[in-house]
Amino acid sequence: MKKMSSRERVLTAFQHREPDRVPIDYSSNPDIDRRLKEHYGLDPDDSEGLARQLGVDFRHVGAPYVGPRLHEQPEDADVRVSPDWGLRTRWMEHATGAYWEPWPGRIQEMDEETAAAYPMPSPDDYDYAAVMETCKRHKGYAVSAHAGFEVMNWTARHVGDEAMYVGLAMGDPGMLSFINRYVDIKFEVLKRTIETARGGLTFIRIGEDLGTQRGPRISMDMFRERIRPIHERFIKLAQENDLPVMIHSCGSCSWAFNEFIDMGITAVDTLQPEAANMEPAYLKREYGDSLAFHGCISTAGPIATGTPQDVVEDCKNTLQIMMPNGGYCFAPTHQLQDNTPTENAVAMYDTAQRFRLAVSVRATRFSESTVLSN
Repeated sequence: MKKMSSRERVLTAFQHREPDRVPIDYSSNPDIDRRLKEHYGLDPDDSEGLARQLGVDFRHVGAPYVGPRLHEQPEDADVRVSPDWGLRTRWMEHATGAYWEPWPGRIQEMDEETAAAYPMPSPDDYDYAAVMETCKRHKGYAVSAHAGFEVMNWTARHVGDEAMYVGLAMGDPGMLSFINRYVDIKFEVLKRTIETARGGLTFIRIGEDLGTQRGPRISMDMFRERIRPIHERFIKLAQENDLPVMIHSCGSCSWAFNEFIDMGITAVDTLQPEAANMEPAYLKREYGDSLAFHGCISTAGPIATGTPQDVVEDCKNTLQIMMPNGGYCFAPTHQLQDNTPTENAVAMYDTAQRFRLAVSVRATRFSESTVLSN
């Protein structure tokens, strides 16, 4: 098979056909990212160089905010407040590193008056010219733009989890008004981003964390009433521009996959294999004809706790299950965590770049088959 561009490789997988090799993606926390750059002799800020070293086929584009600061930055150096939306993060140290963790619950009472008065950015205050520049720079790669929110997580970051769940369940007018306000702005920003890209985008990303480790985070009724209509609006926008849609969802979320298919979603991201009903073989068997998959390499599995050989075997096993007849993109289930040994991350990406399916694997989608590794 001839060598494909990254864009061709990803679209081929999305179309449930086998590309020349598995499409590869990367995401990480700061310390393992730093260590990988050191391992490959790269400068600390050379993220593009690392992406190329790891064989990453995906790139992301977004219009940066260039408007006025709408929310005050506190003097506490360990707290950040985003200038446009007022989202708070706090610098959290842990045993193997540190990162900026969402710090929710800023709004105590969300009534309709509060929802109407909360400072939100104008779609005019984003630099759309930067979108075209980024698309040109990454020509040939699979470039995506993100809708920029998840209904539950985004709302909870402003009001806290309990208020978010109660507000959605009760149909609270203030909460729904707040959600509709930010969704309208996010929609317009994405619409202008697509227009400015002028064909430079490969697909659109949306997100909604729908699962815990054991099952659904909300009921199917709540999903259909509160969540699905919002995402369908963005899916329609993507379809009008001939762009596939990938949805990110953590935890045990296969309960919603038939809804995803009905909504017109092309691919699902994260796919935590340790969560209930998320094993690779189950997903491939039950949904592999209708959905493409992106993820499956658990950041809580051998990549963090095993040896490099354990990582190689885990990655090979996942690839053997997920790759036949296309429909799979290789990626960690979340950002690689800082407890990941450098040599394990190297083994993970080396395996993905070298792995090839045997002819016998292609013949039967779910057969027990051999693996060739070059």
